[in-house]
Amino acid sequence: METKNIITKPSIIKETNTDFEVRSLDTICINESNIQHPWWYSIKYGVAGLLFGILLVKAEVISWFRIQEMFRLQSFHMYGVIGTAVVTGIISVWLLKKFKVKTIYGEPIELHPKQFNKGQVYGGLLFGAGWALTGACPGPLYALIGTGATVIIATLLAAIAGTWVYGLLREKLPH
Repeated sequence: METKNIITKPSIIKETNTDFEVRSLDTICINESNIQHPWWYSIKYGVAGLLFGILLVKAEVISWFRIQEMFRLQSFHMYGVIGTAVVTGIISVWLLKKFKVKTIYGEPIELHPKQFNKGQVYGGLLFGAGWALTGACPGPLYALIGTGATVIIATLLAAIAGTWVYGLLREKLPH
């Protein structure tokens, strides 16, 4: 829990921030929509996820062998896919900012800068180690399970457990 000092004439009083205040300092869900829709509006996200999963399978980015080739520096395939995604993301964010694009419901999209911290390096190294050991990052886990590789359910449960442990230890970790 973070604290802040408030200086008053007689003394210094320590005020404790609420959990919500602390977490809102580094949250990424600041563009949350207030528009309420019927449940069937969410079907489009399922269809997009299904198409994305098919794309991952067809591009072979869920292949354990492709991922091992990448980590052993034996193939450019995964680096090309990741590099293309990064360039696409850069161009997309630039276009969003330049043309002040709004959501499909007319709400403004605000992109706020994130402050870099050493915890991101530790988290990235831990993420990469898990990726190298299991042959899968979180996104393709569902596509792998969908292809019938049910052993990946153990990896999915481990990822969920890791997220839960992070939430439990978040305040004690370097940020």
